[in-house]
Amino acid sequence: MSDTGKIATTELGTAGPRVGVQGLGCMGISEFYGDTDEAAARDTLEAALEAGVTLFDTADVYGSGANETFLAPFVAAHRDAVTLATKFAIERSDTEPNYRGVRNDPAYIRQAVEASLRRLGTDVIDLYYMHRRDPLVPLAESVGAMADLVHAGKVRQLGLSEVTGAELREAHAVHPIAALQSEWSLFSRDVERSAVPAAAELGVTLVPYSPLGRGFLTGAFADAVKELSEGDYRQHQPRFTGENAKANAALLEPLHTIAAAHGATAAQVALAWVQQRAQVHGLAVVPIPGTRRRSRLLENVGATRLTLTRPELDLLEPLAGRVAGDRYPDMSSTATARE
Repeated sequence: MSDTGKIATTELGTAGPRVGVQGLGCMGISEFYGDTDEAAARDTLEAALEAGVTLFDTADVYGSGANETFLAPFVAAHRDAVTLATKFAIERSDTEPNYRGVRNDPAYIRQAVEASLRRLGTDVIDLYYMHRRDPLVPLAESVGAMADLVHAGKVRQLGLSEVTGAELREAHAVHPIAALQSEWSLFSRDVERSAVPAAAELGVTLVPYSPLGRGFLTGAFADAVKELSEGDYRQHQPRFTGENAKANAALLEPLHTIAAAHGATAAQVALAWVQQRAQVHGLAVVPIPGTRRRSRLLENVGATRLTLTRPELDLLEPLAGRVAGDRYPDMSSTATARE
């Protein structure tokens, strides 16, 4: 925490704005994790800004645009204080609810950014990500189209999500990439194979999504099918159901032991581990845990004050290698599938 009581800041990319060392993932406000109390969610946005959280992350696919629309009044009220990130590339269908396509072609990118700008009620997006990579479209072509948006003043900085280290280097050669968003947590460390070293070399900020393992690392649930509401997306993720969930829940004991020693929560230990990757790997790291409640937001930012000791880090080190199940039922669009 700084002298103002707000969380510390770090630079977004090599020439970007300074942002709080923890951001807020806004996806769950609109979809995937059950019903939302909108008034409580809006209060959480305000609490985040009060605490020094300045990077707010959304995407056009969240709620089929509803998440961007929800954020618009908050963005308008605090535009100069907010670093606004959104994403394109995952295409949905009005007639097929389960359809998910990936599009990276320049025409689609130009169409997507205009739609996001309208929904967000702003004339510029601070950080615009390619949400997923379509290997059939040349990366230089897609990043070139994204760079055109920067030159046109519609976007300030570019980001990628779920790409390999080689892809990050290729994209960066076309236009500077400020941020890489990938899953990174005690249970998910694939990103360390090639993307993290490339990001450290290029001065790219890592923005870990799902740093709490979609809530599993907090101990909030042990089996998604048995404990979460109908329609919760986590019921379809291999790690959180059946024998996988049982095996993975057994891995959480070290988190609880360490949390008790610090008078902290398991969530804070998991987040502190991610935050300390900055020192371990020599790059800026801004995790974006998601929450819809002020109390959870304050708990999450409290993790920025927690420093884990070397023996504690050693205790947590083996966990990812013991996790049962993939991150997604279909891993084909992730960087892992291309490494």
